[in-house]
Amino acid sequence: MTEQRKKKTLLDFYNMKKRDEKVVWITGYSAPQARFCEQAGVDMILIGDSGGMCLLGYDSTIPVTMEEMIIISKAVRRGAPNTWIIGDMPFMSYQKSNESAVENAGRFIKAGCDSIKLEGGKCVCSQIRAITDAGIVVYAHLGMTPQSSNSFGGYKAQGRTVNSARAIIEDAYAVQEAGAKFLLLEAVPPEISLYLAEQLDIPVYGIGGGMCDGQLLIISDVIGEFQLFTPKFVKKYASIADTIVNAITEYKKDVQNKTFPEDPLHCYHIFKKHKEGIEKLMEELAKKPKKEEK
Repeated sequence: MTEQRKKKTLLDFYNMKKRDEKVVWITGYSAPQARFCEQAGVDMILIGDSGGMCLLGYDSTIPVTMEEMIIISKAVRRGAPNTWIIGDMPFMSYQKSNESAVENAGRFIKAGCDSIKLEGGKCVCSQIRAITDAGIVVYAHLGMTPQSSNSFGGYKAQGRTVNSARAIIEDAYAVQEAGAKFLLLEAVPPEISLYLAEQLDIPVYGIGGGMCDGQLLIISDVIGEFQLFTPKFVKKYASIADTIVNAITEYKKDVQNKTFPEDPLHCYHIFKKHKEGIEKLMEELAKKPKKEEK
């Protein structure tokens, strides 16, 4: 067992930016995953709507519901009681109105999150202000935003042209002005991430955004669990999918070859003082006539 650690605060993350200490965060979708992340000492855990694909089997993040996100949030908090946690607001949980945005953000906080994340720039500044006014810490997410990927032709890097770069930079200043306390940049050129990290007062983190104030990766990519595709910006640190398939294959072979379960290693035997009585019971039951099949 590792020693209980003190959970970092908003002030800690801002001080880390001042000291140029890189923040490490990763997604988590279950209590065991969260426990592993806390044991590894990550600074933040994002309960990403990416769990819809990595955990629930959806082909995108669009179908994910608030109910599903809240269940995952509670599980992650139970697994990582001493880590700063961000709840990722799913599609249409904040776009409809400021009121629904605040209400759903509050549900994440009640479920154990320390903050929330939402996608968008100027178009969601009103919601950012409302959520911030409610006393909830907001992360803004710019660049390649999966919930709106259809509007720019799919999962493609952003900020690679003058117009696209200008839009990201202007949105970054806008969300900071609206009250966002953190900014996440996904799949954008490192020059833009570094520029914004230097220019903005708030911490700027990247997922496929090059070097900035900290980094985020999807846990299912880091451990090699997600098999459908791998983004360019991912570095795999393990191939757990191969390990799992191999383990299950060996289990299947042992069952088929009658080498599992092993006796007495995997079996529970009758207490000696009850052995004779149970044997008699089975003999008596075996003598009873079987019911005729209808």
